[in-house]
Amino acid sequence: MTQSLEKSTATQTVPSTLIELLRGRATQQPDGHAYTFLIDGKTESAPLTYGELDRQARAIAALLQQYRAKGERALLLYPQGLEVIAAFCGCLYAGVIAIPVPPPESGRLKRTLPRLRAIVKDAQATFALTTAGILSLIENVRDEFPEFELMHWIDSATVDLALAEQWQDPQADKNQLAYLQYTSGSTSTPKGVMLSHFNLIHHAGYLQKACGYEPNSVTLTWMPYFHDYGLVEGMMVPLYNGTPCYLQSPFAFIKRPVQWLKNITKYRVTHSQAPNFAYDLCIRRVKPKDLEELDLSSWQAAGNAAEPINPKVMAKFVETFSPCGFAWETFAPAYGLAEYTLLVSTKPKGHKPVITRLEAAALEKDKIVDAKPERENGIRTIASCGRLVCDTKVAIVHPDTLIRCAPDEVGEIWVADPSVAQGYWQREEETERTFRAYIQDSGEGPFLRTGDLGFLKDGELYITGRIKDLIIMRGTNHYPQDIEWTVQHLHPALRPDYGAAFSIEDNGEEQLVIVQEVERRTENLDLKQIIGDIRQEIAEQHEIPVYAIVLAKSGTILKTASGKIQRRACRQNFLNGTINIVAAWSENPELVAKFSPADEAIEE
Repeated sequence: MTQSLEKSTATQTVPSTLIELLRGRATQQPDGHAYTFLIDGKTESAPLTYGELDRQARAIAALLQQYRAKGERALLLYPQGLEVIAAFCGCLYAGVIAIPVPPPESGRLKRTLPRLRAIVKDAQATFALTTAGILSLIENVRDEFPEFELMHWIDSATVDLALAEQWQDPQADKNQLAYLQYTSGSTSTPKGVMLSHFNLIHHAGYLQKACGYEPNSVTLTWMPYFHDYGLVEGMMVPLYNGTPCYLQSPFAFIKRPVQWLKNITKYRVTHSQAPNFAYDLCIRRVKPKDLEELDLSSWQAAGNAAEPINPKVMAKFVETFSPCGFAWETFAPAYGLAEYTLLVSTKPKGHKPVITRLEAAALEKDKIVDAKPERENGIRTIASCGRLVCDTKVAIVHPDTLIRCAPDEVGEIWVADPSVAQGYWQREEETERTFRAYIQDSGEGPFLRTGDLGFLKDGELYITGRIKDLIIMRGTNHYPQDIEWTVQHLHPALRPDYGAAFSIEDNGEEQLVIVQEVERRTENLDLKQIIGDIRQEIAEQHEIPVYAIVLAKSGTILKTASGKIQRRACRQNFLNGTINIVAAWSENPELVAKFSPADEAIEE
């Protein structure tokens, strides 16, 4: 196992649990800077030291121990900040299984509470740690959610710190369950991934080495605590490393993306991560005067994961911010999933990302054929997600035959390593199917089946899409993110990252449907022309016909916590006729006739 950083411990021993890790930090570096929260994205909170974090965690744990809560499940419902880190550590200090989940929002209660209720029922949660503000929201809906009445609700800000002296070490085993990471639900109902103390500590050691952390590293994260990218690399890896971490709210980032870059400049940040859409948002929202204030030369690893990576966005980001010291080598494309704790692969620090050009026609038949340098049309450009993290093993397997693919074939990505989680909470059949896969002819295994399609080439891992999102038409494969990108760059009124391409079956044939959000002001738009342009561009670029196009109002496209498009949910809303449309067209008029008569259907 990877050793801790040189400054981590005097004995250079690796802790076996997060309890042991934080207790060691509190003893040896009590005044060490652990975390600072940037209120409103820029105003600093008082720094949280290792000693203070340990004391807060012991106090919360002692209160939970009064309830004899060991082995119970506790929701963590917080806005982004320092309180949730103390609550997470407090649960583990008490032997309670933590469940980081998105907090309910006052303006979106009807949207957020059903998923929260489903998690409560699935996990059989009996505790919830939260804030006074969120407690008041829950009070207003308790009558509608009887499950909430059976739980103990704790405002962690009211916990008496003197309780810390009553804490008793739960003597947690390294294989003991630490937390449940509920999957984001991009293709299915969310499931609770069971992660042990060992998963977390082992994988933090992996990331320390693979991501190039050093004793002087500084982390900044705005990724939410309830997403594995935010929790593991954003918040827990700095604790493992013994290096400072600055936190922003995701809402502060969305409101003013350039503030993320200004904070990197101010705090000389070396490591910060985000999905592809965040880099695109920075490109589109940055102003020339902002560039003059930025110095991104300290940034060593700009993690890019959690959703498909677009090489064009990477290139534009480098072009835009290279005057500020951002280099190609800074980008660190990566691939991961909660079922593996976090990252399967990442680009090594100091190396340029690898981008490959492939023959699109061959790729549609799951074949990997390099495009000739002179080719400009009929190619697919894909960014590598880097090299496998440390000792991670990957097999590329035919998802139907369960036999290894040839080196020049696309297949399902199967992964093996101690970083693989224990399975899904109380879902034995799905655990068996997903976490205990064996290659049919050789018997190799067990592997984790990721459900993602990709290939290995020259030691680099490439992702081409998800099995369940794949669009198969006329015997060829089409990846929805490619089609969505084509659509969204046709007209400035089509919102980037807010479209969904999927297929439906009509009269026994697979047909392509596009649902795309438009900007709020549409009165001066030629909607018929835009729909016509979409049809023509997809026909030219992807050589397939579009069966239906829906231009939708803002707020239509559902996303997961990490920003992934929920295409299956969008598909179901389309079939149900429940999309709030601006205009629609289809080869089959009955498909769009079910939408509200007040909406505009486009005639041929």
